[in-house]
Amino acid sequence: MSDQKAAEAVVDPRADKGAIAEAGLLGRAINAGGLVFAIGIVCAAAILINEVVLRYVFNAPTIWAHETTIFICGLAFIYGGLYCAARDQHIRVVLIYDYVPLKVRRALDIVISLANAAAAGMFAWAAWSMVQRAIFRPDGTIWIERSGSAWDPIFPGLLKIALFLIMILMCLQFLILAANYARGRK
Repeated sequence: MSDQKAAEAVVDPRADKGAIAEAGLLGRAINAGGLVFAIGIVCAAAILINEVVLRYVFNAPTIWAHETTIFICGLAFIYGGLYCAARDQHIRVVLIYDYVPLKVRRALDIVISLANAAAAGMFAWAAWSMVQRAIFRPDGTIWIERSGSAWDPIFPGLLKIALFLIMILMCLQFLILAANYARGRK
């Protein structure tokens, strides 16, 4: 075996494999959806470059670039937590986890997934109260919260709705993970 082939054989086996098997069909869909948000980040960068050129070269800034990039990046950051959960690439403290036997790790995976599902459920409940204020007037009519700027888009209301929906999906994803860890699915 050549040195190059030996180096390729040592590559991390989990690199770029997408969602873990325990994440199920939902995890695979979440992983595929990540591409949309990655493209959104590239679009946000292009919008900012456009704004810099318009502002400093042509002295003709826009009123929409700043809020649009904040909205796109906000959506991507909210989705990022769900994306990391499906791929099992979130930050974790492994001080104990790495030193226990596989059966104990499996039990820890179940407990951690259930705790995360409970936390995501509580965050979804809290997000629902924000959504209610962001999309309903006190008389019950629908009115989506706006930014209040000169352009005045409905981005703040849409971000709150997205947060609520993603927290529900995250709760569901952690429940699927817990069930599949309990079944021993790999």
